[in-house]
Amino acid sequence: MASTSQRPVAVVVGAGAGLGAALARRFATEYRVALLARGEEYLSLLAKEIENAGGPVLVVPTDVGQEQQINTAFTTIRRELGAPEVLLYNAAMRPFGRLMETKPSTFENTWRVCVFGAFLCAQHVVPDMLTKRKGVILFTGATAGVKPFPTSAAFGPAKFAMRGLAQVLARDLGPQGIHVAYINVDGPIDMPFIRQRFPAMKEEDMLKPSAIAETYWHLAHQDPSAWTQELDVRPFKEKF
Repeated sequence: MASTSQRPVAVVVGAGAGLGAALARRFATEYRVALLARGEEYLSLLAKEIENAGGPVLVVPTDVGQEQQINTAFTTIRRELGAPEVLLYNAAMRPFGRLMETKPSTFENTWRVCVFGAFLCAQHVVPDMLTKRKGVILFTGATAGVKPFPTSAAFGPAKFAMRGLAQVLARDLGPQGIHVAYINVDGPIDMPFIRQRFPAMKEEDMLKPSAIAETYWHLAHQDPSAWTQELDVRPFKEKF
């Protein structure tokens, strides 16, 4: 294993409680990890946990719906850690609402966080990846990006757009050495938000964040002769 100063750099965008934290923990075992999210307090707690486990980590509080904040974040990452080799885009807003229940501002903000931020982050990491002809970009998708519910008037279109972005980038960048994939998380993730909203849900009904993170790890280290562009993860009980 390389010394911590020689490890490659991975960026986790949307490093909140749940999948984002699990991705940070998993990739910090062999990468220097930059954590992006709005919640500075939680980021600091997660960073301390990772540091105590021996993983190098950089906290970069960022609202990924704002272009200037993303620009500043990646300037900081390159200065403090170097050029990222892995981008894990896990940021999302998940409002519930039908068409007439959804404010235009909610629709726009959901799009900004789910898609616009993903587009901007990709633009920041791709130039260095192209130079090295090596890199990984993984997008966290959702059921709504494949089969949205009526109450996903904002979330569904945003995830559809993210899925489209992932396919565009995969076709563009794959032949140039950059692996791009979209992971459809088809089911509820075991995290505080889900437990609060659905208190009757059993543990076996939900995806374990650490289990999903293992799938991301596998995707990030696939042999180029057998890259995956899109896959589903779901609990064994989930209908599809």
